[in-house]
Amino acid sequence: MIEIGIDSFAAAPESNDNDRTLDNSIAIAELIERMELADQAGLHVFGLGEHYRREYLDSASPMILAAAASRTKNIKLTSAVTVLSAADPVRVFQNFATLDLISKGRAEMVVGRGSFIESFPLFGLELNDYDALFSEKLDLLLQIREQEVISWSGRFRPALEEQSIYPRPLQKSIPIWLGVGGTPASFVRAGRLGLPLMVAVIGGETHRFRPLIDMYRRAGQENGHAPEKLKVGLHSLGYVATDNTQAKDAYYRGYAKTFTEIGKERGWGPVTKSHFDAQTGLLGALVIGDPERVAEKILRHSKALGGISRFTFQMDAGGITHTQMMKAIELIGEKVIPLVNG
Repeated sequence: MIEIGIDSFAAAPESNDNDRTLDNSIAIAELIERMELADQAGLHVFGLGEHYRREYLDSASPMILAAAASRTKNIKLTSAVTVLSAADPVRVFQNFATLDLISKGRAEMVVGRGSFIESFPLFGLELNDYDALFSEKLDLLLQIREQEVISWSGRFRPALEEQSIYPRPLQKSIPIWLGVGGTPASFVRAGRLGLPLMVAVIGGETHRFRPLIDMYRRAGQENGHAPEKLKVGLHSLGYVATDNTQAKDAYYRGYAKTFTEIGKERGWGPVTKSHFDAQTGLLGALVIGDPERVAEKILRHSKALGGISRFTFQMDAGGITHTQMMKAIELIGEKVIPLVNG
């Protein structure tokens, strides 16, 4: 079975200064409403990102997840991702252990280094330590997950000497996935540690990630981890509507605006319609269309990558309205999931 879910960055609505705080409050309420509907519709997982930018409201994602936990029953609640490089692993564990208690055992984490860098100056960190921070903090987080009493020392955090970490979660071991982009060393690290892998593919052709995923699986097996432990998840930009053309038309404007703005920061050219059409084609990374085409593409991507265990849609980037996303969630539950797993 492929788990199907939603990842959200809690996009802030476009509004003027006078209305922003009220509109942001409404946006959070609507996000929790979508999480509640996803649970009712039978989706398997809902994830929240972590950003420190004006256009997103997810800088304290565990709080939103906890609010949703009180209004849902079955859906797994996860980060997507927790920017571990900029966080204290003790607090990260405590937040998600508490979420696990509130949700009665439905908490998960996807941890990563993040694709934006605003958290580094915000928390007084050096960008040159980008990977070293993550590697050290991941080591500590994994030790805390397995041990109630910790003795540990590193470069970036005060040492711990026989310190007890509370609360402990309801689950024996909270699932921790490693979120990756396209860096080979990150895939190898996930395999070496035996952690499930969440691959963010937001552009290009998804099948091109197969050699990296093969590296992950090979590293896992070489380090003694059972194949069933080496799960692969796929996070992609996507949207579902009743009509294929309608879905693409609805998504394009917001997608083009968002990625053209990001492109200005990173030296990319503006998004064009031809680029978008290529990305929504057979091999492109965007999973947009009617339920039948979306399900077909998820299965095609799974086959190309040697099998995936989870697929999550990122719909926020397309400027889709709350009403449209609610309908998309219903379609995913009613049609996409049965088509993928039928």
